[in-house]
Amino acid sequence: MGGSMRPDTPVGVGLAPVEAAGRLLEKVRHGKEYARRKKRRFRRASSIVRLLTLSLSAASTIILGLQNLNAWAGLAFALMALVTLAGAVEPFFNWRSRWVLMEEAQYRFERLADELEYLLASTPASELTHDQLQPVFDGYQTVWDHLSERWLEQRHTPVAPEHR
Repeated sequence: MGGSMRPDTPVGVGLAPVEAAGRLLEKVRHGKEYARRKKRRFRRASSIVRLLTLSLSAASTIILGLQNLNAWAGLAFALMALVTLAGAVEPFFNWRSRWVLMEEAQYRFERLADELEYLLASTPASELTHDQLQPVFDGYQTVWDHLSERWLEQRHTPVAPEHR
């Protein structure tokens, strides 16, 4: 994960400020789309696990209510085992937190795109400087840094005290 330029994009040494702004806007939009795709994926996975857990729990509870049938009770206990498994899967993959993380990144990329588009619209091309673009680029790098750091924090598993 990161904000590196796509391999199919030429490097662009010594670009004029307007060209540099166009490249930066392209990178910001690419980051925003990345966050949007990941957010959808994580939201879907989180929702599926939650609905699966709820459905299995409800089904097993109903079946346990029909205790005069041994086959039903066995099925209910099997469903409860699946509920336990599904309940353990979500925290392991942490889809909800990753979904929220991508939503935050998407917002930040949208904000940067808005700032850059406003700068381009309000500044004549002949007056646009690299110094004016630097804060937007710094913000772009900050979004990727924050996203990467938070991603690693969420994926980090604590080491037991005796293994330190």
